[in-house]
Amino acid sequence: MTTEVRIRPARPGDMPAIKELISLYPDDLMQRNLPRLPSFFVAASGAEIVGCCALQVYSRRLAEVRSLAVRPDCQRQGIAARLVDACRQRARRRRVRQLLAVTSRPGFFERRGFKVHSGWRTAVFDDLDAAQ
Repeated sequence: MTTEVRIRPARPGDMPAIKELISLYPDDLMQRNLPRLPSFFVAASGAEIVGCCALQVYSRRLAEVRSLAVRPDCQRQGIAARLVDACRQRARRRRVRQLLAVTSRPGFFERRGFKVHSGWRTAVFDDLDAAQ
């Protein structure tokens, strides 16, 4: 990719591109109940959206970095890190105390200062489709 990539808040009209990016990763990203448009940042290369990430604020105490997706041919250029940084900056401006990320790639977030808390309660899942 030769065009400069700019990180900006999502605008009206960006949601179709955001949904398309997220759909590239059906096994990694929750496809339903996406955050609302104002929660998102996008990575734009010219007029094209090549990445997205949302900050879902739950309270002054906790917010979640979620729906992080970068087009496969644009990965390894620091775009995901810049999107996470934009979320972190927004959280600081809103005086959120902790950020959470549920991820299949903890190493990426650990390199950005997140810590895996193995001593915390663990989420458990019931695969209802398999139980039938």
